[in-house]
Amino acid sequence: MKISQPKPFLFERGKRAVLFLHGFTGNSADCRMMARFLEKKGYTCYGPQYKGHGVPPEELVHTGPDDWWQDVMEGYHFLKNKGYKEMAVVGLSLGGVFSLKLGYTEHIKGIVPMCAPMFLKSEEVMYKGVLEYAREYKEREGKSAQQIEEEMEQFQKTPMKTLKALQELIAEVRKNIDMIYAPTFVVQARHDKMINTESANIIYNEIESPEKEIKWYEESGHVITFDKEKDQLHEDVFRFLESLDWEE
Repeated sequence: MKISQPKPFLFERGKRAVLFLHGFTGNSADCRMMARFLEKKGYTCYGPQYKGHGVPPEELVHTGPDDWWQDVMEGYHFLKNKGYKEMAVVGLSLGGVFSLKLGYTEHIKGIVPMCAPMFLKSEEVMYKGVLEYAREYKEREGKSAQQIEEEMEQFQKTPMKTLKALQELIAEVRKNIDMIYAPTFVVQARHDKMINTESANIIYNEIESPEKEIKWYEESGHVITFDKEKDQLHEDVFRFLESLDWEE
């Protein structure tokens, strides 16, 4: 069965723009529901799709953080070129790391990192996540158990330099977050099994923004945008965006 590939989304509404950034092995759909909610509230929302994501896992291993950062910057300039002068950025997991990087490299109105890692997991743990993603993708394609096992065996022979580069990216961003002065709303799920949740406190404590807040969602896991408290999260992000000093 052919899986329909997730695509970037653009919901144009008001003059205030929000850039949505998805996570590692995720895709633009991870942020789509929140974007639709904010569109109804008058915000223009755009979510790019990183190279190698939402496609067969064999393609993922040939891309890396430099490729994905390029996709982030293309998304940022896409909105700028469409005439949106002011932009907030909302990012999930790796997207949260990228949202922080944007915060100290570009002029951003506000930042919402959600379940963003600041600790380096071992490559072994990260690789396990990649294997799970690969297996799930093949299952969704409707392949037989035997075919999946054969393909997984081949997949595991491919060297994955991406993970080392990913660790280096997280270390680089953590080193620079004290350069962030934009208003920031740190979102963290209490039952996050993918990252060390102390990451949220590091972000909150180390950014220099005078306007910052942190909220823990007591019933949610890592992909917080799909979890039990997603409606509350939508309202909280909207309230944060409304608190920013937009020109229009």
